[in-house]
Amino acid sequence: LKSSENTQNTSDTNLNKRTKSIYTPLELQFIEMKKQYKDAVLCVECGYKYRFFGEDAEIAAKELNIYCHQDHNFMTASIPSHRLFVHVRRLVAKGYKVGVIKQMETAALKAAGENKSSLFSRKLTALYTKSTLIGEDILFKQIWFQTLIFDDSVDVEEVTTDVPDNYLLCICENGENLKDRKKGDIVIGIMAIQPTTGEVIFDSFRDCASRLELESRVLRLQPVEIILPSSLSDQSEKLINSITSM
Repeated sequence: LKSSENTQNTSDTNLNKRTKSIYTPLELQFIEMKKQYKDAVLCVECGYKYRFFGEDAEIAAKELNIYCHQDHNFMTASIPSHRLFVHVRRLVAKGYKVGVIKQMETAALKAAGENKSSLFSRKLTALYTKSTLIGEDILFKQIWFQTLIFDDSVDVEEVTTDVPDNYLLCICENGENLKDRKKGDIVIGIMAIQPTTGEVIFDSFRDCASRLELESRVLRLQPVEIILPSSLSDQSEKLINSITSM
């Protein structure tokens, strides 16, 4: 896999100015995917392992306590495929957004096809954050798979300790007129979703400049993530910042 993906012809326009080396097709594929998901740590499926590249590899090495080394143009680190979700959970618990990039072709089918010497096609199949990492079913399959196939013991505690209420909260607001907005009075709408159970909570209410109503709802829900509109009143932004900083 490595040899077939690293030995394809590449033009001089793909030269790494820092290392003076030509990017491999796999590295170029990673660069394109990283442009789309700049804020995520990407796990890239390569055969029977998942690889991290560049800064993602350094983050993985630090947070997962795995080895990171220079390979051609990038620092790289890797984990076995059967340990993917254990490590994904650890990264998410540390506050990272994690993207899983999977191969869209099997080695057997590719070997039998006309494009057997070309790069494996890959795409993002999952993007995990604290509120969206629901995979209880996936993780229990993971334990079963490891126990039967790899006999690789997994501490159940490390994969099943979820936050009981992992709400994803969305907030929007609307001042009925300019005078109200200047005073700080505003109508606020909230919607909270708990992906693990499918529970949905929604409400709208008028709040004053102190944002006491908004504060009480946020503190009661204890969301692990908050989605905010591009334009937010100063009072609401100040409150959200103070709550999330805690």
